[in-house]
Amino acid sequence: MKKMTIAICYDFDKTLTTENMQNFAFIPNLNMTAAEFWKKTNDFIKKNGCDVTLGFLRTMIDECRKKGIVMSREYLKEMGKNIPFAEGVLTWFKRLNTFAENHGATLEHYIISSGNKEMIEGTKIFKEFTNVFACEYLYDKNGEAFWPKNAVNYTTKTQCLFRICKGAHDISDEQTVNRRTEKKHVEFRNMIYIGDGVTDVPCMTVVKERGGTAIAVYQNGKVQVGKELINDGRVNYACRNSYKSGSSLEKLLKTIIESLILKEELLTKENTHKKIANKK
Repeated sequence: MKKMTIAICYDFDKTLTTENMQNFAFIPNLNMTAAEFWKKTNDFIKKNGCDVTLGFLRTMIDECRKKGIVMSREYLKEMGKNIPFAEGVLTWFKRLNTFAENHGATLEHYIISSGNKEMIEGTKIFKEFTNVFACEYLYDKNGEAFWPKNAVNYTTKTQCLFRICKGAHDISDEQTVNRRTEKKHVEFRNMIYIGDGVTDVPCMTVVKERGGTAIAVYQNGKVQVGKELINDGRVNYACRNSYKSGSSLEKLLKTIIESLILKEELLTKENTHKKIANKK
């Protein structure tokens, strides 16, 4: 049998990390606290009645200009260089990939985030992903960010799921992602979405309702969010965001991967039997 493909889609902030990515280096470099920066962002959003994601992207530009910082792609990548991750993340991908390969499947890992793609590009784990769907800037002739190239909010995140399903990774390509096709790159039933909260609900719902698996992760001591998402029917499971070897999350993912492989084998056998029966 041809190896099946399983897609694991992750939110980034507070899913693979413990805080928003901007909090670790970008905001301190502005000589601001996280509370000051996000208050300024929220004030801008309320004053102008704009989309939350566009609001923080604009505030990042404004605050860098005020401080005389050239916010280039290279600068943002540098700001992502030392982002700390939840425990076990750095070895998570290799462990899961090896497990899946040994069981006859190929894993593809994706980020679907409202954070900055450029910062994610600077992290130690960027190379682990088949693609990263996140906010991105356009840059002027001097290399300075001046306008959002892509803005990913909690609803446009769902579009990324359909892009993964159809293999239409080019954001500027509207034709492929909207065209009806029988042959999928990754079936929704073979998708796993991992996120931490309310902004992930649309993606969790789409994946779960189409036969995939949605998992809520929560930080130590904050289990209530996970409980609420389970009780509301938004997710299948909830685990602490520990990715270390032997963690509840790792055990759950391995069980899900094994289950998906078995289901795919049974589906293949079922279709084969139908073809044989139709020939008689």
